[in-house]
Amino acid sequence: MQVLIVDDEALARQRVRRLLQNEPDVEVVGEAESGHEAVAMIRNLQPDLVCLDVQMPGLDGFGVLGEIEGGHVPMVLFITAYDEHAQRAFDVHAVDYVLKPVDADRFRAAFDKARKQRANAVAAERLGELLETVRRLADGGAAEGRGDGVAALLGGGAGATAAAGAPANGANGRYASRILVKQDSRMFFVKTTEIDWIEADRNYVRLHVGKTAHTIRERISHLEETLDPRLFARIHRSTIVNLNRVREMQQWFSGDYVVILEDGTRLRLSRHYRDRVEKQVGV
Repeated sequence: MQVLIVDDEALARQRVRRLLQNEPDVEVVGEAESGHEAVAMIRNLQPDLVCLDVQMPGLDGFGVLGEIEGGHVPMVLFITAYDEHAQRAFDVHAVDYVLKPVDADRFRAAFDKARKQRANAVAAERLGELLETVRRLADGGAAEGRGDGVAALLGGGAGATAAAGAPANGANGRYASRILVKQDSRMFFVKTTEIDWIEADRNYVRLHVGKTAHTIRERISHLEETLDPRLFARIHRSTIVNLNRVREMQQWFSGDYVVILEDGTRLRLSRHYRDRVEKQVGV
């Protein structure tokens, strides 16, 4: 595990470095004595963990986290002389909060949390890679001959691939029957037949499944190509609907329609997509 130590006090940095020497498989990749220096080093070194002081002149520990938002965000172990920021530390999902002077046993317990959290993240990433491989196989995008290896990882042969969701045949050879969702440290599939409608939000889409919405990083135009057009229709530049969920369509203003789903959800059908949708639903 690569660790960066951030504290404006040299003695405090030395104390943390000595404690880290007792931990196996740890590399201290650097020390920063100010918040601005910490931001630059985090961006450059991309450490796994930052031992971060809260109160520093210029830019404090919380300011550091604000500056790196949107880029590489390591695990954070706050180390400070004051406990008044403890709640805020947990609000930003810090691994733990250790008070100065740093007790060796307390530090070891906090560092163990970081080690376990990293191990869980690595395991989740590997699971995600496996699920992504299974999804590509199910969608017909994997190289020939790799199916047996992935099936063996899942504990079976052809049946394992089917369990991952064998898609229906379509114009491009296969249509997706499941979509991989990554949420926090979890990876799971959502069956396309369970999706009510899909909403675009820039480079993301939200899959509306009953009362739940799952957000994934995907362009709606690309997702549309993977869905069976017998089941899904693009009704707006930002909306795809499951045709099995459509209860009725009502004419609206300027040639547009309102699509009403079984659960009462009302979606706009724009003129640009109207003719195609009318053919699909038999209007």
